Amino acid sequence: MSDATSPAQQRLDAFRQLGRMQAGSLITTVFGDTVLPRGGRLWLGSLIALLEPLGLNERLVRTTVFRLVKDEWLASEACGRRTDYRLTPAGQRRFEEAARQIYAAQPAPWDRRWRLVLTVGELEPRVRDRLRRALFWQGFGDLGGGGFVHPSADLRRVFDALGTDGMGACLPRLMPLLAANPHLGGSANDSDLVRRAWNLDELASGYQGFVQSYQPILAELRDAGPALDDALAWPLRVLLIHDFRRLLLRDPELPEVLLPPDWPGRRARGLCKEIYQRLLAPSERHLDALMRLANGDVPTATPWLQERFQHADPLVAAL
Repeated sequence: MSDATSPAQQRLDAFRQLGRMQAGSLITTVFGDTVLPRGGRLWLGSLIALLEPLGLNERLVRTTVFRLVKDEWLASEACGRRTDYRLTPAGQRRFEEAARQIYAAQPAPWDRRWRLVLTVGELEPRVRDRLRRALFWQGFGDLGGGGFVHPSADLRRVFDALGTDGMGACLPRLMPLLAANPHLGGSANDSDLVRRAWNLDELASGYQGFVQSYQPILAELRDAGPALDDALAWPLRVLLIHDFRRLLLRDPELPEVLLPPDWPGRRARGLCKEIYQRLLAPSERHLDALMRLANGDVPTATPWLQERFQHADPLVAAL
């Protein structure tokens, strides 16, 4: 897999051309996918060494990490003259929300009840826009008129997240509701509600692009088998989760019954699962060699890391 024209190498080269623009998002992915399963902390010097193959130089990594600290995604912990960094509780929660989608098994059947968040009274335009964006990142669709909808969100967790994001003063103006669609004559059906609340065309296009990009990489990994280079496996794993996570941030996580036929997200998930499983062992060997804490210790992986993507997926066989 050393051929510069290989699909895997092409993906790495393409990211190196754009990495500066995506540095913050990529480092967040690294902490969520790589650092959390190994205790949640990492020495800055180790992070710099890990990211160098992806085209992020030391100055860019330092600048980006300091900005993530300022934005309260990361926190620092000094150890002598060195410093470890970790996700803040808010940063960890944000990634864990995405992780439920990234590494999850097949979703549970829908209970056919809609979760609604209604605003009571008028909100200042600035506050309402901030609320809309916060609920969007949790998958809610905007019905207009101060109403937001999702088919399966945990409303208690949603309100806790809004409080963590600094919107506690807004909570008394929000009313959470559960509603079932009785399909009365002349009433809107579930499909009507989906079309009104979400525009899935752009998301479908993103998933199709993901499949087109990573399908050749999967074929290459299948051909390489155990001969895959450890030093290539980790950056490729990071980009895989980085690209998939960026799609999931815009995905409302609708139940299967509410999605269009031949939804490309299903194929993208199966593709991501198999690639991740093939990259996990060699990438972890690479991390054992490079990851260090500020005190010089090697952070060890927790057992649950091996459970990611372990559930059988019938889509994989069709890829």
